[in-house]
Amino acid sequence: MQDKSVTLAAVTGAHGVTGEVRLKLFGEGFDALKPHKSFNEGKLTLSKVRSDNKGGAIARFAEVADRTAAEKLRGTVLTVSREALPALEEGEFYHSDLLGLTVVTDNGDEVGTVCAVENFGATDIVEIEKPDGKKFMVPLTEQAVPGWDAEKLIVSADFVD
Repeated sequence: MQDKSVTLAAVTGAHGVTGEVRLKLFGEGFDALKPHKSFNEGKLTLSKVRSDNKGGAIARFAEVADRTAAEKLRGTVLTVSREALPALEEGEFYHSDLLGLTVVTDNGDEVGTVCAVENFGATDIVEIEKPDGKKFMVPLTEQAVPGWDAEKLIVSADFVD
């Protein structure tokens, strides 16, 4: 598998005057962020992180000395190498592993490409972009998505828009 970058958080702004930043966390949240010390291919080095007790985090990076520098990071996503993430158990996957996969029906017809994976509470949802740019969503259930591998995602033809 080709190594990909995985986004774990995004900087939403400065926190205080000493260079700390507020983070919006993705995936498994604070616990998934804590083990990593380096982000964005080594450009940011985490020196301190704590939960904000609201689902986000407050972080300090070695490269950020003051509030002005922290404000310049607003909108920056924090990425790590896919290889730096914990190994998965049988049947588990990272959403990022599905992004960019070619989508084909169970009849073999090519449909498009996975452009997003969302979860609105009930189950994961795969968003598929057709060649004409139109998008549609399919629940990530065995009935709708019988399977996938490193090259393609198979969707039941009954769920194709």
